[in-house]
Amino acid sequence: MKQRPQRLQIGDTVGIIAPASPLSRERLSLALPMLERLGLRYVLADSVIEGDTHYLAKSDEQRVEEIHAMFKNPEIKAIICARGGYGTGRLLDQLDYPLIEDNPKIFWGYSDITALHTVINEYANLVTFHGDMLGDASRDDFSEASERMFLQLMQPWELHYDETRSPLTTIVGGVARGELTGGNLTLLTSTLGSKYEIDTRGKILVIEDVEESPLHVDRMLNQLRLARKFEGLAGIVVGSFTYSKSLAPQDSTFDAVFNDYFGKLNVPVVKGFNIGHCEPNFAIPLGVDALLNGDAKTLTILPGVE
Repeated sequence: MKQRPQRLQIGDTVGIIAPASPLSRERLSLALPMLERLGLRYVLADSVIEGDTHYLAKSDEQRVEEIHAMFKNPEIKAIICARGGYGTGRLLDQLDYPLIEDNPKIFWGYSDITALHTVINEYANLVTFHGDMLGDASRDDFSEASERMFLQLMQPWELHYDETRSPLTTIVGGVARGELTGGNLTLLTSTLGSKYEIDTRGKILVIEDVEESPLHVDRMLNQLRLARKFEGLAGIVVGSFTYSKSLAPQDSTFDAVFNDYFGKLNVPVVKGFNIGHCEPNFAIPLGVDALLNGDAKTLTILPGVE
């Protein structure tokens, strides 16, 4: 079993990092009040305070150093990513995984952060959290429901998802139990063929993506299929998928693509979860056991914190 980090207490200090792209100062100033509402103090990494205008917040070496410093600092009780964008995949072979494993704490983010979830889960044996980043709290449509998801860091909640949250569709029925893994589909395919690729064996795979076409999603799912990532898994949770703003909907749809790839699998597959680039975004721990019921269309997830 993977280590679950200690829960947060009111007054704890969290570290804010930008391991991918920078967050504008305007968005940062709009987002920080959320941490104050949660009763948390914060420390901002240099990549957040003075992030570059380049598509990377800082150099690879600086971003790696900030991740290590936040994990080593005993005053920091959780690490929350400021935003995604691009860049975490460049850091995977430079991270000190024994250091992270020896200093377990909450690590939270999604989208490009998926690459870090995969390796921290596997190489540091630590549960991480797939949820809205700090910068998301600056959006006009950021909801109270999304903000409440951060409260799972303060007490060991069992999470439950059913159709009271969103309409769900069963592609394949049945019941499966397994460790949750996954995240952004683009990031999951980007590490295939490397030592950092995702291990899906016996696990429930979560996938989501944003501004893609059915053709692109088809290509990525075919990559996973050819890499044998659908063999031996326990189940699949299909989160939010949205069309690219630059592409008109094509003859094929996401539903058709999902049915092509998942319809013949002998494991439960359910789609329609508000997990990913959507509002509200249902935040989940990765690396904990979950129960997916394709017949009842429910997902139950064990707590991510101690």
